[in-house]
Amino acid sequence: MSKVLVGLHDIRKSFNGVEVLHGVDLQLGSGEVLALLGENGAGKSTLVKILAGDLEPDSGDIEIDGAKLAKLDFYHARRLGIRMIFQELNDAPDLTVAENIYLGAWPKRFGVVDRSRMKREAEELLERIGINISPSAIAGTLRVGERQLLEIARALSQEAKILILDEPTAALSNAEVEHLFAVIDKLRLSGVGMIYITHRLDEVARIADRVQVLRDGNSIVTADAKTTDRDTLVSAMLGSESIHTGRPTPGEVGKSALKVTSLGNERDFADIDFDLKEGEVVCLFGKIGSGTSEIIEGLYGLRPVNQGEIEIFGKSVKPSNPVQSVENGMGYLPADRQRLGSFGALSVAQNLSVRSWMKMSKYFFVPKSAEEKAFQTWQDLLSIVAKRGPGQEIVTLSGGNQQKVLLARWFEAEAPVLLLVEPTRGVDVGARRDIYDIIRKQALEKNIAVLVATSDYEEVVLLADRALVVSKGAIVKELTGNEINSTNLIAAAS
Repeated sequence: MSKVLVGLHDIRKSFNGVEVLHGVDLQLGSGEVLALLGENGAGKSTLVKILAGDLEPDSGDIEIDGAKLAKLDFYHARRLGIRMIFQELNDAPDLTVAENIYLGAWPKRFGVVDRSRMKREAEELLERIGINISPSAIAGTLRVGERQLLEIARALSQEAKILILDEPTAALSNAEVEHLFAVIDKLRLSGVGMIYITHRLDEVARIADRVQVLRDGNSIVTADAKTTDRDTLVSAMLGSESIHTGRPTPGEVGKSALKVTSLGNERDFADIDFDLKEGEVVCLFGKIGSGTSEIIEGLYGLRPVNQGEIEIFGKSVKPSNPVQSVENGMGYLPADRQRLGSFGALSVAQNLSVRSWMKMSKYFFVPKSAEEKAFQTWQDLLSIVAKRGPGQEIVTLSGGNQQKVLLARWFEAEAPVLLLVEPTRGVDVGARRDIYDIIRKQALEKNIAVLVATSDYEEVVLLADRALVVSKGAIVKELTGNEINSTNLIAAAS
């Protein structure tokens, strides 16, 4: 290893008397990318928050750039050049790129903000690290990938030496991912050390030098990222040698549930044709921006559709808003579950029951007992982990458990057609397997027709009865049975 920037030794941390880190070690070298893996609850967030100064360990040693520290708070961590970049965007969308880069530290001249200097220095910084964004652009008008790079630029303007990247590619297109990786490669050459948290195992060999796996608060594996195979990583994360990678067993399908003929609008997609049957799971697969999520948004009334026909169980419909779509029997899960899917101020029981309040209500009042009964039913069936019970706030659950609650919302409402966009984005390997099993089981047992928009080819292989590959707003290939494999999917999407 090159010069050691970070040394965490025998780190222990407890919450409410329960130890969640059991003596974990971590090292990060100058110019090194360390991929940090583990299921939700494995201890990744706690460990990096200790490094970022947000949490204080109960015991253990912290060493930063050769200096041993008794403790590390947030402000000390920033002075040492430690920055954490979260999956959720943390910029000021109404300000310019330059203003965001130097947010809180705008250069001044004679007591007035020196905008020309700020723009010039921002341009130099962006050029140095290979980010082709105008410093005068408004942050909110940028693509998600560009805004993620803007976060990195801001950290570097503050002389960051150690970057913690939390799921940085979760919402990026393939092109944006490659651009991000190119920036990371440049930072590596300049000596910046990076801890890269991801659930996408195919990224590990591409971007990381070493990989470390946590499970249940213990460090299980630390190895060379280039020579460690996927099965070894999955086994380390799950604690099992049993790795489910095969195609799902097809079941019997019923009558047509959702038939689409020549569907299109003027901007996003055109001439979309398919017939989704009861008990069938069909995946729309394509790169982010290919049109897969736009098709589902059009079907659900979130995006205008002015061409073609939509039939639900033989009845022609023209959904112009989500209320109509729900009345027509559709359920919908957006990719951004926290911002667009869940009600953060409500409990898990309320979130699960919200679409069933009408049938639960008595004299215009929804009994709490009815919500709790519905939650307990689906908690058992879907293995939802909510340790504080039905009253626990949904935002406190892991990503996988939040997604299970939102799926249960539509199962409880008995929606016969489900439209899902990126259903396992930001979800760990174990929870992904659970969600795939849940979707397929409910589809087969309840005759639910499921349409999934996804950019994850592994998701298609493990979930779909049929795959419709989408490129530039058009279906370019239909795959069935054993034709559904990563090679065929990637080739068709390209």
